[in-house]
Amino acid sequence: MKKKEKTAKVQEKKQVGLLDVIKYPIVTEKSTNLSAHNQVVFAVCKTATKPEIKSAIEQIFGVSVKAVNTLVRKGKEKRFKGRAGIQEDVKRAIITLNDGQQLDLGSGI
Repeated sequence: MKKKEKTAKVQEKKQVGLLDVIKYPIVTEKSTNLSAHNQVVFAVCKTATKPEIKSAIEQIFGVSVKAVNTLVRKGKEKRFKGRAGIQEDVKRAIITLNDGQQLDLGSGI
C-alpha cells in the first residue's frame, strides 16, 4: 500500500471517529439553564477523552471551545414487570464555549 493511500484511510477513520465521539445533546432543565453561562451538554462515548471531545466539537460545529468537563452518570437499577435490570452508564461532557461563540441546539425544532 502506498503512503498516500494509508494517509487517506487514516483521515477517513478520524472523520468517522469524530461523529462517534459525540452521541446526542442532553436537553434537560439544568442543561438549558447552563446555556446562560455559554455551556452546552452532550452525551459522549465512554472511552472519549477531553481532547478528543474538544476537537470533535470544534470540527463538527465550527466553534471554539474554552473548556471540557466530563462526568459519568452511573446506571440505575430498575425493575420492569418484576424483572431486575440495570441501565447503562452515560458519559456526559459539559462544553464551555469561548466568549462570543454560540451553539443553538434547538433551532431545528
